[in-house]
Amino acid sequence: MGNAEPGSDPRVRMWAPVCQAVAALLGPYAEVALHDPATDRVLEIWNPLTSRRAGDPSLLGELDDLEPSAQDVFGPYEKLLADGRRLSSVSAVLRDDLGAPSAVLCINLDRTPLDQAAAVLSAFGAPTVQRPEPLFEQDWSERIQSIIGGYVRETGRPVERMTRQDRLAVLGRLDEARVFAVRRAAPVVAGALRVSRSTVYGLLSELRD
Repeated sequence: MGNAEPGSDPRVRMWAPVCQAVAALLGPYAEVALHDPATDRVLEIWNPLTSRRAGDPSLLGELDDLEPSAQDVFGPYEKLLADGRRLSSVSAVLRDDLGAPSAVLCINLDRTPLDQAAAVLSAFGAPTVQRPEPLFEQDWSERIQSIIGGYVRETGRPVERMTRQDRLAVLGRLDEARVFAVRRAAPVVAGALRVSRSTVYGLLSELRD
């Protein structure tokens, strides 16, 4: 992490506590750099992710070419390091009392741990093999949940917002799957659809007629 010397640039002395705070909060995965827009040089850098140091070229480009509607804060945008790591970056133009650009603050967050965590969570949440149907073909309660859940996912309507036609469509699917051949199925279906048993029997009678 960079350390601003007492006799260093006044902009570094002014902004160093802010930069150190951000680096401390997000470290060791965030690089915080303060740039001089006039000389296009790095004023100071905290927790560098590369070999770049204070005094090195900033390579910021022209501030005048930036989108004015961004109001001096740009990002988050993606950057890539030479080793393939992805960064999420934010840049902010810091202005002096006269409104002129005094420094540019850049925060580069290494996305590697976030991407790794997302991959682990996805691996836990996603089935890796097809479900062994023979194990579940006699599980009529599982079939009820699967059919109703599939309809909810298709239509985007939860059971409490289903219309009469929705319930008829679901009961049609359940009937085709021979769920109601099980004597105790109707109360379970009623509970899953959040309606009364008499409603299920009435809709089922209407559907079959």
